[in-house]
Amino acid sequence: MSSIADPIKEGLARGWQVFGPGQKALPERIDCDVAIIGSGAGAGITAELLAKAGLQVLIIEEGPLKSSSDFRQRESDAYSQLYQEGGGRKTADQAMPVLQGRCVGGSTTVNWAGSFRTPADTLNYWAQNYGLKDISPASMAPWFEQVEQRLNISPWLTEPNGNNSVLQRGAAKLGIPAPVINRNVKGCWNLGSCGLGCPTNAKQSMLVTTIPAALDLGARLLVQTRAERFSWDGEKIESLSCLPIHTDGSAAGPALQVKAKHYVVAGGAINSPALLMRSHLPDPHQLLGKRTFLHPTVASSGVMPEAVNGWAGAPLALYSDHFLYTQPFNGPIGYKLETAPVHPGFAMTNLGGLGQTLVDKAKDFPHTSVLIGLLRDGFHPQAIGGTVKLKSDGSPVLDYPISDYLLDGARRAHLTMAEIQFAAGAKSVRPAHDMASAYGSWKEAQAAIQALPYRPYITTIGSAHVMGGCNMAGLAELGVVRPDGQHWQIVNLSVHDGSIFPTSIGANPQMTVYSQAARMATALAQRLNGREVRLVEAQPAKRSELQT
Repeated sequence: MSSIADPIKEGLARGWQVFGPGQKALPERIDCDVAIIGSGAGAGITAELLAKAGLQVLIIEEGPLKSSSDFRQRESDAYSQLYQEGGGRKTADQAMPVLQGRCVGGSTTVNWAGSFRTPADTLNYWAQNYGLKDISPASMAPWFEQVEQRLNISPWLTEPNGNNSVLQRGAAKLGIPAPVINRNVKGCWNLGSCGLGCPTNAKQSMLVTTIPAALDLGARLLVQTRAERFSWDGEKIESLSCLPIHTDGSAAGPALQVKAKHYVVAGGAINSPALLMRSHLPDPHQLLGKRTFLHPTVASSGVMPEAVNGWAGAPLALYSDHFLYTQPFNGPIGYKLETAPVHPGFAMTNLGGLGQTLVDKAKDFPHTSVLIGLLRDGFHPQAIGGTVKLKSDGSPVLDYPISDYLLDGARRAHLTMAEIQFAAGAKSVRPAHDMASAYGSWKEAQAAIQALPYRPYITTIGSAHVMGGCNMAGLAELGVVRPDGQHWQIVNLSVHDGSIFPTSIGANPQMTVYSQAARMATALAQRLNGREVRLVEAQPAKRSELQT
């Protein structure tokens, strides 16, 4: 793949202004119009729009700058270089792993490319319960359309890989809808290594789209630079203290000060609340860091008679929302069904089992199908999510109790996935649960799963979707930020990432972050210098549309 162009190397050769360990030396102070903390979904969209508006933009990323030349489809490289805490981030009680990106492009660099518009019932729930009446399905439609055009989001038309085919066959036999997914890719090689960084630049992550566009427009980028805390007085931020770091998080030099007219926090729904908490920003209603949500995710592995080779091909091609929409918000928790890449490290770590069980799983690896169920948290009195807290060194941790309500959803999702896998022809199915076995029939699996004790630690649960903690609301007593993303108490501070969600959304969140950031950043550009900007230029009207 050495012949593939590397847009990051090409940009650096053109003279991009990139500073930090391994790049240009960091100055002691940087002045700008807007400082953006983070470089993921919200940050990337915001950076491009504000740079288009002619503002001096500074992007601050605590992770390294890696590119397609570094992405070699190796789990050992990717997790250590591209993920928070080397891929080992967990909740406070260590019961759930939490996968988040920590590199330029953030989680968009390492996600599986699934792109969903925000479900209409989620937006309606926010309107009814958080005063967000202007963020409706109809009002968001133009923002969805802009993002879809900018990031080439469209249905995946290639034949599903072996793993997705299991979901397709089993769901069809049971009469469960399983439509094709939308993906943000262009010229995809269908390699299957989306979570390890795209080596062909096909995935339209912030790393290859909005961040390069902003840098070409004169934005500056700080890498391996951690935003430590804000200094503020009254209702305004005065400066931001940052620290250059090595990839292990240790200091790599003296602190520097960033002075901006406006600050946009977009570090993700664990790091963003933590920055505001370290800075002791106003929180009169004690909302900061609260109601932080995951899509707690459970898995089921099935051994198929045919070779699945689930490490090859797009990891997400199909999905099913059937078990979201058959559950009311005030009832048992609903769940979305998807597939997961069957990469050795990822699968062997997250599918449960010890000793001989792992040996047996390794032998069956080429024939293994993995389905996942993503629980929709945040809509029920027993679904209160978690809380971001600070450790003694100021680093964040997410406290996320696993309630009986969530565990009931885990059991029901395991039952559904086992039934689908058997309907697709599985020889055996094993839910990801330390006390489970490989069951040889749907009848046996159904009885066994119903009898299993569902508790934290023995029930394997994880997540790659973090939301909330700085939620937006139409009233100050209901949220940390206003509907336009501006902090309720600090006039020159906004939040543009998944931490603004009042609940989880019941879908992979990148599209919701993109569209909300586009809406907020467009308005922010107008407020800061009166410029009207768009992610994509409006198409000229057709001749027939101009005729009256």
